[in-house]
Amino acid sequence: MSEALTALGAQIREMRPQMVHGSSVAFGELTLEAAPDTIADLLAFLKSDPACKFSTLVDITAVDHPERAQRFDVVYHLLSMYRNHRVRVKVAVDEDAMVPSVIAVHAAANWFEREVFDMFGILFSGHPDLRRILTDYGFRGHPLRKDFPTTGYVEVRYDEAQKRVVYEPVKLVQEYRQFDFMSPWEGAQYILPGDEKKGAAG
Repeated sequence: MSEALTALGAQIREMRPQMVHGSSVAFGELTLEAAPDTIADLLAFLKSDPACKFSTLVDITAVDHPERAQRFDVVYHLLSMYRNHRVRVKVAVDEDAMVPSVIAVHAAANWFEREVFDMFGILFSGHPDLRRILTDYGFRGHPLRKDFPTTGYVEVRYDEAQKRVVYEPVKLVQEYRQFDFMSPWEGAQYILPGDEKKGAAG
C-alpha cells in the first residue's frame, strides 16, 4: 500500500509541480504539501483525475504552530472510494493570510471552512457566508489557537433575576477548586471503600 501511495504522490507532483512541492506517506495516508493560492485547482485535479478520484472531502482542519513564520497548516482530508486511498493536503499560511475557499469544488467545505475560521481565525476568500458556527456571535478569540487561555475569557450562567443567560469574566475562586487527594500520583495514602473487608476474609 505505501509503495502505491508513494508512487501516486510522485505522479501527482510530476503532473502538478506548480501546485505540489512535497509528498510523504505515513500511517497509510499520502500527505501532499501544497501552495495556498492553487489549493482549489489542486483539489479539483485530485477529484477528477482518473488516477486519483479523491471525490469525497472528509474534513478540513488546521494546526497551530505559533513558533513558525507561517503559523498555520490548513489540512484537507480526502477519500477516494474508487481507489480505496486517502490523501492529506497541507497548506502553510501566515496568520493574516487568506486561503481560497474550495466550496466550488466540494460543497461540503462550507461548514468545514466556517469551523476553521471559528476555531483558528483563518480567513477563506470567496466563502459566501464566513461566520462563526460553533461559538456564540459575540465570542472573543479562537479557542484552538495555542495562545488561547484554557479557561477562556468569560463564563456563562443563567441569571434568575434577569431571566436570561449572562456572560461574566472568568473567576477561579478557591472554593470552586477540589483537592480530594485521591489520585495515586499525589503520593497520598488512603483506604478505598471495601478495603476493610480484605483482612476479615482471611
